[in-house]
Amino acid sequence: MARLVDRLTALEVKRLDRVGMHPDGRGLYLQIHTGGSKSWIYRYTLHGRVRAMGLGPTHLVSLAEARGMAQEARLLKNKGVDPIDARAASRPAPEPPRETDRGPSFRDAAAAYIDANSAAWRNAKHEAQWSSTLKTYAYPVLGDRPVDEIDTVLVLRVLEPIWSTKAETASRLRGRIESVLDWAKARGHRDGENPARWKGHLDKILPAKSKVARVEHHAALPFKAMPAFMGDLKTRDGAAARALEFAILTAARTGEVIGAQWSEIDFEARVWTQPATRTKTHKEHRVPLSDAAMEILEAMRDAFLKGQREFLSLYGKPIPKDIALEGFIFAGMRRGKGLSNMAMLKTLERMGHPDLTTHGFRSTFRDWAAETTAYQNEVVEMALAHTIGGKVEAAYRRGDLLEKRRELMRDWAAYCSA
Repeated sequence: MARLVDRLTALEVKRLDRVGMHPDGRGLYLQIHTGGSKSWIYRYTLHGRVRAMGLGPTHLVSLAEARGMAQEARLLKNKGVDPIDARAASRPAPEPPRETDRGPSFRDAAAAYIDANSAAWRNAKHEAQWSSTLKTYAYPVLGDRPVDEIDTVLVLRVLEPIWSTKAETASRLRGRIESVLDWAKARGHRDGENPARWKGHLDKILPAKSKVARVEHHAALPFKAMPAFMGDLKTRDGAAARALEFAILTAARTGEVIGAQWSEIDFEARVWTQPATRTKTHKEHRVPLSDAAMEILEAMRDAFLKGQREFLSLYGKPIPKDIALEGFIFAGMRRGKGLSNMAMLKTLERMGHPDLTTHGFRSTFRDWAAETTAYQNEVVEMALAHTIGGKVEAAYRRGDLLEKRRELMRDWAAYCSA
């Protein structure tokens, strides 16, 4: 009968090369990554929450040491104390700032970097994310250190605790630390190689993000279910329902749709031109509009003009013969504001699809195009406003295949209303 505890031996730890989680018992696992690196993980559940505590790589922590560390964590958990929180609290407080003429602290350098670059960032949320991740993970270790003292050991103290459990956050954090230290070097506050650089340095120590991060795909509706879904959606009232329908018919992203302005629509040419400031690629993107998409816009235009006339009439103002189309196409509840980014998700919930996401319909469109049409991949990728590189980009960079995409979107609309 197989043992339930102490299943592994030191020789097995050395010889095992099968990627995955190998249990030793009572929550202790040997984790082997695709690149061959190995580390210890203690998994446990506390207050209904499943957590994974990294105990270190096998070349630094032996099997016996890992078992001892897991036992210490287990005792804390049995007392109702979260071992990860306890470890964080037990770390020594950062050293107080020292008088030095060698440059600013990492905290001050980060603040200066953010201040210098925030104007180029697309929104305030990006700046907030920068500040938040540095404050949560980097400052407890690096915050008060002079930038010229920060080395690989200190960078790893920041990254290793979350590298396997919060891979996306850790990867972004590494890049942000690297940027701050590059800024400090450019300003003359430090010398030498950047200890947070990935290629040729940390990639030799830490497993690649793709090896430890589980890919989370946006929930998507199978394309065969689209006609029935669109039939139901058409019966729903409200700007959010029309915005969702328009997003599906144009294969556009949520932010592109809820931010759409009347000034971006060319009714005669039947084209929606998304400005570079609102696209993911930071390039202007033209979207050909099918008959079904135009019907939505025309209905929204009629509702907008009717609302404007009623507003002017209510306040006793003269009603001009031609009322200018301006502002958001899919207006929110507050005058002059667009829909929130949750509006379409709420519509999906009311339709009985809380598992779906708006972005997932782009995947539905992609699957439909790949499996049921003969359109070139480049045409479909351009319809999704994806960046196309290499030889393909060189071949198609003179145009955006608008007319070919117009045929594609017409066929997509026809399929959705089949």
